[in-house]
Amino acid sequence: MPAFNHKLYLVTDERACLGRDFFKVVEAAIKGGVDVVQIREKELPEKEFLNKTLKLKELCDKYNIPLIVNDMLSVAMHGRTAGIHVGNSDLSPVMIRMQWPESVLGYSLEHVDQLSTSHAMVADYIALSPVFPTATKTDTITEWGLEGVREVRALTKHPLVAIGNVHAGNAAEVIRAGANCLAIITAICSANDPERAASVIRNEIERA
Repeated sequence: MPAFNHKLYLVTDERACLGRDFFKVVEAAIKGGVDVVQIREKELPEKEFLNKTLKLKELCDKYNIPLIVNDMLSVAMHGRTAGIHVGNSDLSPVMIRMQWPESVLGYSLEHVDQLSTSHAMVADYIALSPVFPTATKTDTITEWGLEGVREVRALTKHPLVAIGNVHAGNAAEVIRAGANCLAIITAICSANDPERAASVIRNEIERA
């Protein structure tokens, strides 16, 4: 399995960019300290999603930043991206691992019991979503909170990625609770200055 040792994870959302150039926002975030990017544009048809992924892959390659695709295995493989991230209503991680063994594979946990499943076992990192309530993800089963992060940290050696209303004001406490990496959408994509927003959050992670 590939090592996952990233700290600041940008999850893209065109709408969160508030009408600004999507690629410029992502580039600014990378310059500010984002070290892994996931493309998550769920509303796009597959062909448009692939085209956007290919363009974003070029940008990420320029900075040597891995690009992870949300859910769409065909797009992830065709685009020769670093890997794929799936939840429980998406493709099976076990199947993905068999089809694409060299990929980075992320898996979103909905409740603690899933940690002992084969899906979690084959993942390179576990995402806890959401840590705090958020408008960008409404179909959630568990709101983990800091206590949930601590609980999962005690039960697994997998790298933990925390997502869900994480921002500069709570970043350090989420890391101290046991997350290895913070995944951000709104606090970077919607910031007046995405580069500075990423830099401030990255500093909070390093400080914690």
